[in-house]
Amino acid sequence: MDKTTTSLADDLQDLQLDRPTEGLKSTEELEKLTVDEQLSDIERAVYLLSSGQEVQRISVIHNLPDLLRDTESHDECMRRVVPKVREVLYVAQTEMQLAASSAFLQILQKNLVPIQNYTQTFLQTILNSVDARDPDVASAWLETLLDVIDLLPKDIIKKEILNIAIAKGQLSQAVHSRLSCCKILGKIATKFEPFVIKKEILPVVQSLCQDVDYEVRGCMCRQLDSVARGLGLEPTKSAILPELVELTNDEEGFVRTAGLETVVSILSLLDEDTCNNTIIPLVCKFCQQAMQNEDSTLPVVAKQLGRLAHGLQAHLTDEQKQWFVDYYRKLCRVGLSSERAKNTKEAESEQSKVTDMPQSDEDDQCLECRKNAAFNFPAMFVFVGPKHFKVDLLGIFSSLCKDPNSQVRKTVASGFHEVTKLLGSQVHILQHDLINLLKDDCIDVLRGILTNIVDILDSFLGSSSSNHTLSEAKMNSLGEVIPAILASDEVVSSFNNWRLQEELMTSLASLTRCCSNEVLYTKVIPVLFNKLKTARAIPVRHACARSSLIIIRTLKKLEQREELVNRLVTEFCHGRSCHQRSLFIDICKFVIELYSKTFFKKYFYEVVLELHKDPVPNIRLRLCSLLPPLKRLIKLPTDRNLLQQLDLCVRKLLVAEKDKDVQNAIKVAVEELDKIHVQMESLSRRMLFEQDLVDQKKEDEEKLLIELEEKDQKKEEEAAEKKKGEKRNSVTSAATKKGDNGSKIPGPRKGSKNLAVSGTTSPNTSTTKDLTSFKFIYPPYLQPEDIQNRIGKNSIAKSKSTNSLSQIPRRENIGKPDSPKPIRSKIPAAKVKTLSNNDSGKKDATVSKSMPNKALPRLSRLPLYSSQPNLHSSQSKSPVGRGSGSKTGSGTSKGATARSGALQAPGSAGTSSRGSTTGLASSPNNSGRRGSFGNMASSESASVKSSKGSNGAVPSTKEKINRKKSK
Repeated sequence: MDKTTTSLADDLQDLQLDRPTEGLKSTEELEKLTVDEQLSDIERAVYLLSSGQEVQRISVIHNLPDLLRDTESHDECMRRVVPKVREVLYVAQTEMQLAASSAFLQILQKNLVPIQNYTQTFLQTILNSVDARDPDVASAWLETLLDVIDLLPKDIIKKEILNIAIAKGQLSQAVHSRLSCCKILGKIATKFEPFVIKKEILPVVQSLCQDVDYEVRGCMCRQLDSVARGLGLEPTKSAILPELVELTNDEEGFVRTAGLETVVSILSLLDEDTCNNTIIPLVCKFCQQAMQNEDSTLPVVAKQLGRLAHGLQAHLTDEQKQWFVDYYRKLCRVGLSSERAKNTKEAESEQSKVTDMPQSDEDDQCLECRKNAAFNFPAMFVFVGPKHFKVDLLGIFSSLCKDPNSQVRKTVASGFHEVTKLLGSQVHILQHDLINLLKDDCIDVLRGILTNIVDILDSFLGSSSSNHTLSEAKMNSLGEVIPAILASDEVVSSFNNWRLQEELMTSLASLTRCCSNEVLYTKVIPVLFNKLKTARAIPVRHACARSSLIIIRTLKKLEQREELVNRLVTEFCHGRSCHQRSLFIDICKFVIELYSKTFFKKYFYEVVLELHKDPVPNIRLRLCSLLPPLKRLIKLPTDRNLLQQLDLCVRKLLVAEKDKDVQNAIKVAVEELDKIHVQMESLSRRMLFEQDLVDQKKEDEEKLLIELEEKDQKKEEEAAEKKKGEKRNSVTSAATKKGDNGSKIPGPRKGSKNLAVSGTTSPNTSTTKDLTSFKFIYPPYLQPEDIQNRIGKNSIAKSKSTNSLSQIPRRENIGKPDSPKPIRSKIPAAKVKTLSNNDSGKKDATVSKSMPNKALPRLSRLPLYSSQPNLHSSQSKSPVGRGSGSKTGSGTSKGATARSGALQAPGSAGTSSRGSTTGLASSPNNSGRRGSFGNMASSESASVKSSKGSNGAVPSTKEKINRKKSK
């Protein structure tokens, strides 16, 4: 314990060694740094530059543009301060020199000094400082000079700078002077006319291209592009191209690399003949030598090959294009050919593992070559075209995606979205490569692919015409991509990179276009909700909350939406952790932004107000910032209850709050609440602002989801009913087939002249032979021929009676031989009795005597024909008029009992309320007498009503016997 205590004390004392025991500055030093406060800015600057310390001088130089900006002190500053600054710079240190170079450039950029004054003062200092001994200071002043040249007029450049630059380019000057000359000549070459360049600058340029130092040759080679553009095409072909060809064949790789870069830069300036005769052979030779030597120029070739192929594409033949494609394939395999020559499958399995290659010079060059080739893949795609991509570049692209080095895979992943955009409708062929990159274990590779995953998914879905087509046509193709995106969260979460986690959670909101409703609900939402609880960084939680709300808003089923909203309330608003409750306030802000006011007031308004009772002061503090937005959602008089709850919440916070921060926050919120005017529904309907229109659009979209869900439910119910109906029809059709095969009852005959009346199934009814012997008794004003003529014209109606089928001629067709299709009459028919065949022969004479050759009267009802042979005879001979409402006639109870077996025609039930009731009957005692129309007796009608059941149906024989026994 003693040793441990001693060592700890020593460590603490070591930590205090750097701390000064006394003040930072001594009293004397403080007196030197003290300046009289009554001095003006100019006097203080002059004093500090003269006798101040280094820090004070640097401060004055930094503030020099501000001193010159003041119009009152501008002249005095130029007269007193600027000369002092130039004097100090001769002996200044590096930091002050760098500060001065930056300040001098700002003065010219802001036009604080006239050009003539700037040339006489600041420009001379810049030109003198370019030759400083310190290379860092000289480089800083040279960069300032190059920037100043862009802002100076041509005459000043020619007068003040051109001669100095030419002098610096002489062979007698030092190397750094000649290097400065190369850069200055390249900068001023575009400022002058071609004849000036050809006369003054071109000889120096050619001399520097032949310089003995390779750095000078390489530096001048990089400036040939600007010199060529200043000269024009013809002087370039005669003077610049020979030098460029010689530089590309230089013995130094640095110079050859500069030559290739210059060739790429001047491609747009050259004509077709020059490209075909000079540039293309030069490029091909250069590339072949780089591949053979595998020197430092090979990575540069891989980097510039895309621009070369794109710039020379218009001048290449098909063979030359194929040569460039083959050469690009070789660049993508540099350093991997030996492994792939052994066994392709073993190489692919090794490439799937994330293992970096051993670091060496050769391996570094091969790695850089493959990396640059992967960077140029989109350019080579444009060179080849979408039609030939699958044949020429698909295999190379897959190999780059599986490269054993993570830097190559990262480069491919970063440009994957560009390839998908260029591929168009054939983008599905890259799905396997996309899944491989999403399953990568390297965080850099995942960063490259996940940063642009939204654009990649849009490219995969871009070929479809509508969202509905997307969900059906592309859902299966993306079935493996979505799980890979969700699985990448595990790798991303294992690294301490919250920004990438935020990008991934934000990108999940775009899955609404490419996932089905069930996939979103069962796979995506659980990942987001889990991340909401486990993520440590607040931006990640906010991204999860926002993406979750966007997905919930697009779910089709109302039940699922309500379930997830309830989960947000229960798990976060009512959560045990204060961090979850704090996050719920952020969720409410996102809901106000994304959803309609009606939705928020329905699910979140009352719940979030409950947080004013939270025991944690920070939650109440954050709630105060949400109170003004809550008041803006209210519309009176509908939301009067919500307004009262809001006022109650504010009052409780004002009265019962003890925390000072919350008290101050609620006071600020109350002041803002007083400024907010509550909207009225009547006024808001007349005057709709932009926010109201946006909210109305959101509400319409939410209502549309509910309507679509109801339509889908109706369609499902209809489909289920159709299936059930088809099953029933199939069962009934099978049963009818079996019944038809086993049935021995003959069907009714068609085309019979006489109308057959079917009998009842009761035991009292006659047999089939007796029923077929019956004939209809026609009314006296109807002729049998008239009715039979209408039978063939589809005027036969089927009786509604369940006991018999009566073929009744339509009344409206009587007397109209050429009537159209029959119309079913809604007027109930009258009750008519039928006679046996024995009395049918006597009927014809009676009918002919009653109404011979007269117009047929219109009847209110059709007669009811009975199937009973025993007819009652107590009927009057004359028919009852249409308008009479009395019931006349006589009859006994036996006759009424005999009529109980008669069947009613359609609509004959309840005829007593419609007027007269007509009937036809014959007495059993007088069989030779013809029946005639007459009024029925009231006693008979009463007996008929009593003989029927409660529902008006004709009772069966058993019921009749039971009634007689009961009587």
